[in-house]
Amino acid sequence: MTTIQTLTQHRDIQNWVSARKGLPAMVRAPDSSGSVRSRLALHFDKIAKPRGMPGVDQGAMPVSWSAWFAELDRQQLALRVSPNSTEYELIERKNLN
Repeated sequence: MTTIQTLTQHRDIQNWVSARKGLPAMVRAPDSSGSVRSRLALHFDKIAKPRGMPGVDQGAMPVSWSAWFAELDRQQLALRVSPNSTEYELIERKNLN
C-alpha cells in the first residue's frame, strides 16, 4: 500500500523535491478567457508531472523557490506526494478538510 502525504509547509515541499533532485518550474499559459495564468510544475531528472501539466520541453521554465512558493500560496495549493517516488499532484488547500 502506498502512503500519500500532503505537504503545505514550504520547507517540507523544498526538502521533498530536493531529495529527489528536482527543481521548481512554472508555465505561463493562457486560460479559457485569454488571460495568462501561471501553472506550477516540478522538473525531475526522471519525468514526473501531475496529470495535465506540460513538461519542460512544453514551455515550463525553471524559477526560484521564492517565486514558486509565492505562486503556490497565491493559488492556495498544496503538494500531494508519494514518499518513495517523484509522483506528485497539486491540489487545492480547501480540499484538505
